[in-house]
Amino acid sequence: MNWKTSLRAGDVGAEQRLELSCRKCGAVRYLEPAAILARRGGDQLSLGQVEARARCTQRGCKGMMRMMLVRKGEASGFVGGLA
Repeated sequence: MNWKTSLRAGDVGAEQRLELSCRKCGAVRYLEPAAILARRGGDQLSLGQVEARARCTQRGCKGMMRMMLVRKGEASGFVGGLA
């Protein structure tokens, strides 16, 4: 179980965006959680299901998309290290 299967579209905050990159051509687009929630039954979809249904919109590509979660304004660095 990973973060895509454990998170539902309704769990993603309004300040976060989903970045979708095409595995075939490399095109990148951003998806707002509100766009998923606007669809009928969209609040019950896991992010893994959204990723599986997403296809590239570039002309003639229609490749599968890879999803990444982008957080606005919040950056956390690596805290651990060697003592």
